[in-house]
Amino acid sequence: MAESVSFRLNGKRVRVKIDGERPLLAVIRTDFGLTGTKYGCGEGLCGACTVLVNDEPVRSCHMAVKDVEGKRVLTIEGLAKNGKLHPIQQKFIQHNAFQCGFCTSGMILAAYSLLLKKPQPNLDEIVQSLESNLCRCGAHPRIIQAVQDTGRPAKEA
Repeated sequence: MAESVSFRLNGKRVRVKIDGERPLLAVIRTDFGLTGTKYGCGEGLCGACTVLVNDEPVRSCHMAVKDVEGKRVLTIEGLAKNGKLHPIQQKFIQHNAFQCGFCTSGMILAAYSLLLKKPQPNLDEIVQSLESNLCRCGAHPRIIQAVQDTGRPAKEA
């Protein structure tokens, strides 16, 4: 049954009339054409579908769109501003923190969420915050370096 769901997507208020049980991932990709969020395992285990809802990382493949009513949703496309990459995105490029790129948007958003709460996280905090986002290419060491480098004060970076 179709219902109206309203939320902020990448800073813009949106409203969809849709089956509220549809996965947020499907709505983001199909209805809004934002394909940076990936379908990975479909079970909420890999993190490829990670988006931020009110600044918290969530698995969009397992979240019904009705559950974001009135909330803020951020996808990888919303992180850059005015065509300029966010510093965490720049550090991922600088550190070659991706190979195939499939996990990258989920990793970046999980890291961004951590950095919002803890601008200078230690190694254990970074590892813990990213441990449930899987990278099959083995880029984890470079991913962790990118996050560490983003969180360093400018004089140390």
